[in-house]
Amino acid sequence: MAFLPLPPRSAATPPAVSARHHGGRTAPELSGPTPRVVVVTSGKGGVGKTTTTANLAASLARLSLPAVAVDADAGLRNLDLLLGLENRVHLTAADVLAGDCRLDQALVRHRALQDLHLLCLSKPRSKLPLAFGSKTLTWVADALRRAPNPPAFILIDCPAGVDAGFVTAIAPAEEAVLVTTPDITALRDADRVAGLLECDGIKDIKIIVNRVRPDLVKGEDMMSALDVQEMLGLPLLGVVPEDAEVIRSTNRGVPLVLNDPPTPAGLALEQATWRLVERDAMTAVMVEEQERPRKKGGLFSFFSRRNMCSFWLDGSTIGGSGILVLRDETSVRFIVAVLVDDGVI
Repeated sequence: MAFLPLPPRSAATPPAVSARHHGGRTAPELSGPTPRVVVVTSGKGGVGKTTTTANLAASLARLSLPAVAVDADAGLRNLDLLLGLENRVHLTAADVLAGDCRLDQALVRHRALQDLHLLCLSKPRSKLPLAFGSKTLTWVADALRRAPNPPAFILIDCPAGVDAGFVTAIAPAEEAVLVTTPDITALRDADRVAGLLECDGIKDIKIIVNRVRPDLVKGEDMMSALDVQEMLGLPLLGVVPEDAEVIRSTNRGVPLVLNDPPTPAGLALEQATWRLVERDAMTAVMVEEQERPRKKGGLFSFFSRRNMCSFWLDGSTIGGSGILVLRDETSVRFIVAVLVDDGVI
C-alpha cells in the first residue's frame, strides 16, 4: 500500500484552549505509545457514537494532538456531516486499498483544525469488496503507523450492530470507548458489546453515558451514572447531559466542543478527551440531597440556572438541591475557572 506522510500543518491557529479550565495546564499528559487506536462503539444505534467521535477528535486537535477520525460505516457514513466535510470527501479507504490513490490523498483535513483529518471507509450507498475482509482497517492503521509523521490518535467510528462492520472496525483497536444511554435497551447491547471486545483482546474499555436527564434521574425515572457503571462494571470516561445545542451543532457541521461559550455537553466531552489522553477515569458517587434555601447569585445559582443538578463533571457530583461535592482538586480548579469565565464569580 502506498502512503505518504500526513499533510504538513498549516500556520493557522486552532481555537484556543483555556489553561484555567485545567488547573493551569494547556495540554494533558499523553499516556502510552502513539498512535493509539481507539474504537468508539455501542452496539445500539442512535446513542451518540458519531457525535462522540467527532467531538473527541476535535478536542484532540485543539490540544495539538494530531488525530485521524475514521468513519467505518460502509454505506451509511455520517461522520463527514458532523465535521462539516461532506462536500470534500472524494476518495476513501476503499480507493486506497484498490490502488486507485495514495492514503494521504484520501485524508481530508478539517478547515479550522489543522491537526484533524477524516478518512471514510467507503462512499455512501456502496459496499466494500468481499476480498478486503475484516483486515481492511488493520491495513490502514498499519500504514498510518509507518508514516513519517503518524497521528497521535486514530479514532474509529464503529457502525451499529455486531455484524461484519463491527468486526472490521474493532480489528485494529487497542482501546474502546463504549457509548450508551441510561436505558435498558442500550445497556443490554452495551453489555454484549463489552463482552465481544474483551473476547477480541481489547481490555482497555471505558464508558461514556450520554443524554443524561438530571430531572428524570432525580425523579427515579432514569438510571444514574452510578447505576450504569455498576451494571456494566466498567470505568467511566464521561457523563454527557442532554443538551439541545447538540442538534444545532450537528446541523451546522461544527463539533460541539468548538462552541463559545461552551455548553454543558461540550464541557463534558472536553473533559472526557483529557481523561482519554491520560488514560484516566472519573468516579461516580452517591450524594444524599438536602433541602437548602435558594440564594441569588453565587456558585449554586450558576448550576441551577443551567439545570445541571445531579450532573457529573470530572469526578464531581452536583446534587439536585444545589450541593456540590468535589472529588479532587482538579475539579475545583476546573469549575471555578468556568465560573470566572462566565462572569458568575
